[in-house]
Amino acid sequence: MKTLKDVRVGDTCKVVKLHGEGPVKRRIMDMGITKGIEILVRKVAPLGDPMELNVRGYELSVRRGDAELIEVE
Repeated sequence: MKTLKDVRVGDTCKVVKLHGEGPVKRRIMDMGITKGIEILVRKVAPLGDPMELNVRGYELSVRRGDAELIEVE
């Protein structure tokens, strides 16, 4: 299973499935990350946390723990 944290800077991926329960999953969906959406990884901080993404035309920072819950292809 490939997750968002495995995607390299500059690569685009497509969301396959969101893992997690209740409020955590809801928060990810509220940020605009839903099944089928394409995500561009713009930057990753030197220690790997957070990641800067381009989602639905806007920039978004996501913690590594949340990125592990987003399955991509």
